Amino acid sequence: MEGGLKQLGHPTGVGPERFHLIAPHDGEPTRWIKADWIDQYTGNLYRIVTEGHHGARETARVKTYGEILREYEFHPEAKCADADGNTCERQTVGLLQRRHVQIDGIRYIGKESNALEDVEAGLIHATASVYTEYCDPQRDEWATRILPALKEPELATLEKETPFSRRTLSDWRAGRSRPHRKNWERIAAALRKLKTL
Repeated sequence: MEGGLKQLGHPTGVGPERFHLIAPHDGEPTRWIKADWIDQYTGNLYRIVTEGHHGARETARVKTYGEILREYEFHPEAKCADADGNTCERQTVGLLQRRHVQIDGIRYIGKESNALEDVEAGLIHATASVYTEYCDPQRDEWATRILPALKEPELATLEKETPFSRRTLSDWRAGRSRPHRKNWERIAAALRKLKTL
């Protein structure tokens, strides 16, 4: 149902990230408006409406099939580019082509999560919460991008641009230790500023 909610269509006072209506199957669409729908997160009952600009206290504004079809005509095609290679937008016209992909990094994620089917079904809206990530220290961002860039500037320059001591920076550059993820981001920001990353 989340995909069928109109923008701002969730009931007043309800967060859209944790709102998903369900109801028993009924093959007769005219009865959907009169049925009680259950929010799967809270168990609260709501009705649905197809008119108006937003939801109300006890109703959710859903899209009609006609609205969904009209939106589809102008939806941006994320996998395609226009004739000049630019990402497609709502008003892009003409013959489209596949976008070129540049690999920035490799992340190993587990497929064993039982919640992946719920993500595909739209029951869970934040995919980051269901993936298990497995880090390979030989191939992670630190080893492949940040560490090589960290070895380029002088230590004195790095000391000025970061809050870390010369000894800490030396240990990182020599591979004797590794920083925590938060410190990766600080180092990466400094290296971008120095134009080595």
